[in-house]
Amino acid sequence: MSATGETSFDELVSQLDYSMLIITAAAGGERSGCLIGFATQVSIDPPRFLACLSVKNRTYRVARSAEVLVVHFVTGHDGELAELFGGETGDEMDKFERCAWHPSAAGTPVLERLQNWFAGRIVGRHDFGDHWGFVLEPIEGEAGRSEETLTFQRAKAIEPGHEA
Repeated sequence: MSATGETSFDELVSQLDYSMLIITAAAGGERSGCLIGFATQVSIDPPRFLACLSVKNRTYRVARSAEVLVVHFVTGHDGELAELFGGETGDEMDKFERCAWHPSAAGTPVLERLQNWFAGRIVGRHDFGDHWGFVLEPIEGEAGRSEETLTFQRAKAIEPGHEA
């Protein structure tokens, strides 16, 4: 793609306003979590969800060995958790010491303040360049009250713990 094409593409995708999610992972005695924006349902039958993690992120390093990831739906009222999981890095602190959580049936952290979440068994991993995609098969979850989700445009003010 030409430099002009890349600039146009960057300008176009910067206008997208997709939901932000918190992904948690556990493997090898480690746990990690981060705020992501690259995620979507990719199949209805069978149900499949794609969550993409930056290769620079500690959560990606833990997720490579994980069998299950937990996808948390973040509302506009959950700014504190979004700041914690999007603005801090697990390389420097244990984020789970600063929030309430419990293990899912598979042992992956579930953030107690977020009522809408699902655990997904990793059924595929794909290299997309600076991000890896994890295809998830839902195996457990809770659907609490429906609220407006935190979106990319509203989350732009969070200073990332790592570059994307």
